Amino acid sequence: MINLLSDTVTKPTAAMRDVMFSAEVGDDVFQQDPTANELESYGAQLLGMEAGLFCPSGVMANQIAIHLHTNPLDEVMCDKTAHIYNYEAGAWAMHSGVSIKLLEGNHGIINVEQIHQAIQPRFDWLPKSKLLVLENTCNKAGGTHYDLSQIQKLTAFAESKGIKRHLDGARLFNALSITNENPQDYGAHFDTISFCLSKGLGAPVGSLLVGSKEDIIEARRIRKALGGGMRQIGFLAAAGLHALKHHRERLAEDHVKAEHLRSTLKKVNRVTRVLPGESNIVIFDLDPTFMSSNKWVKEMEKKGILCAAFGPQTIRFVTHMDVSLTEIEKVCHEIEQL
Repeated sequence: MINLLSDTVTKPTAAMRDVMFSAEVGDDVFQQDPTANELESYGAQLLGMEAGLFCPSGVMANQIAIHLHTNPLDEVMCDKTAHIYNYEAGAWAMHSGVSIKLLEGNHGIINVEQIHQAIQPRFDWLPKSKLLVLENTCNKAGGTHYDLSQIQKLTAFAESKGIKRHLDGARLFNALSITNENPQDYGAHFDTISFCLSKGLGAPVGSLLVGSKEDIIEARRIRKALGGGMRQIGFLAAAGLHALKHHRERLAEDHVKAEHLRSTLKKVNRVTRVLPGESNIVIFDLDPTFMSSNKWVKEMEKKGILCAAFGPQTIRFVTHMDVSLTEIEKVCHEIEQL
């Protein structure tokens, strides 16, 4: 089966399994797991931040950041396609008591004027604009990405208005493999950054939240309150550390595979739209007179290909390290046949 449901489906490589089994571990609640400590320090330094915190999921990392930077009755600004709004079960309301202000970005990419217009005036009956969340790459928008110059403008304006900045960088290293920017330059523009180890980087589980030492001390307390206090997590941290050190360079291969899919889809007259993007996410719409997305998914599964319905007529493919270019060419052939 060729699994293009998500880049979360990857299995640990043999080298990753070796470092996991040989990892030195301790009790992380007491901050005595040396491998977890190394991962957190390495990840923070990689992004120009002071400290890091290992979290079991990207959702937890994002929700810790929201709770850290806001108070009840505050408002969080993000693009309408943002993961924190669409795919985190409304956790911002449950855990932090905040509201969300959705911005109409261009395929996930917002601009300064939209932030300016979204800032609430100070009236008793309105929430307080407190946090800007950017997503890089933008999953629901088709894997589009920001570059550092765009981020500098957005975050500088937000900071000038007293608004905190968090980056949901679940696939940040996919974006960086396109822009060839230095990840250390990102830390200067955000209060916190989260990024996943378990997507294109290929670790079995986990995300990192990085920020200032003071913020991460408080984030660790919030993680504990959310049930995220873990014990001998060095076995998992070792996988994440290996992924960061050895799998970042290969992300460009996934983008090549995705471009093969986009090129094929653009030639198929039953496809009405292919969303723009240069990373490993491919989202497209089917002609409603042809078939629904659910039927497409079932037809592809019959051919040994797994993909996801992303709406009544919308499909998502995600390329990753466990799918070869040869397999992608087979998928392209089956698309043309179907």
